Amino acid sequence: MTQVWLSAAGLCSATLIGTALGFAVKQLPHKWNDVIMGFCAGVMLSAAILGLILPAYEQAGTQQWWVIAIGVLIGAMFLNLLDLATPHLHHITGLDPEQHSTNSSINRIMLFVMAIALHKLPEGIAAGVGFNAADTTDAWTVTLGISLQNVPEGMVVISPLLLAGVSKFRTFLISLSIALLEIAGVWFGYAAGSLSAHLLPAMLAFAGGAMLYVVSDEMIPETHAHGYQKQATYALLIGFMTLLFIEGHI
Repeated sequence: MTQVWLSAAGLCSATLIGTALGFAVKQLPHKWNDVIMGFCAGVMLSAAILGLILPAYEQAGTQQWWVIAIGVLIGAMFLNLLDLATPHLHHITGLDPEQHSTNSSINRIMLFVMAIALHKLPEGIAAGVGFNAADTTDAWTVTLGISLQNVPEGMVVISPLLLAGVSKFRTFLISLSIALLEIAGVWFGYAAGSLSAHLLPAMLAFAGGAMLYVVSDEMIPETHAHGYQKQATYALLIGFMTLLFIEGHI
């Protein structure tokens, strides 16, 4: 039980550390914003493949490959549909409906924030379910990998919201809510035990598809919009390889 609390606290703390760093560097010029966003895109791309889609395939087995494929596609399609719903998200941002409906950037930002929040729950489940095993080494490996990813994710949420006119207090509440979702995921995974083991492959694939969608449709185009696409591209590669190195794949 103590290990589950420590895992949940670690995941939440990593996101909040990223939040604090995001508030500290919110005034960075576009060049460095694009570099940081590119690095985060690489980390998220690597995490989507290594931490979500591949584990989902391994858990489902070769006979159930179609479950993973459908899960990835549905996750991407869900984010696409969510894009249509973002004009109605002004209650979350605190902006007036008229300002929200005419501000295309806040729609893109809220899609990005929703995508990050979306995969927190299955990530937490992925960490929590491992603590049902006698050997919790793999569970701690997952926790470490997700925590390292959570820091840049926490950072990258802050600046776009502030620049779009969302208040600091609401921005912090949004970030805190995202962090708390992962705590809920850890405890759900631990409590559900064998049930979550059956549901986990589809949930991981769904989250992986959502992450791939937002990286391709939102993050990469945003980093290429200010003339620093080369720097952002190399930062993406560094971010991708960083998680590969941390996970021991290189």
